[in-house]
Amino acid sequence: METEKAGVEVVVVLTTVEKEEDAEQICNALLEKKLAACTQIVGPVKSRYWWEGKIESATEFLCIIKTVRERYGEVEGAIRASHPYAVPEILCIRVDDGFADYMKWLQKIVLGK
Repeated sequence: METEKAGVEVVVVLTTVEKEEDAEQICNALLEKKLAACTQIVGPVKSRYWWEGKIESATEFLCIIKTVRERYGEVEGAIRASHPYAVPEILCIRVDDGFADYMKWLQKIVLGK
């Protein structure tokens, strides 16, 4: 894969929020800072999870964020800076392969290369 040859690891970062406006704010901030090349907001989705000893459910919006591992710390920091939850879900998932031209475009956006 082209990204492995270049030594750049493409990742997808996921986070969820209660309000669509919060999702838009997070995604816009990441794009404006060029910490992400592309984002999607999916939802509403139904989430079920353990919180403070019991199973809870919530309607949320899922942010799907495409970036590179090298920028993950900055991405996490930007999400945490405006995320309304005390313990936000922020997951970083490695992309093992993808369309080479898309991967190059993504790297160019977030790394300026």
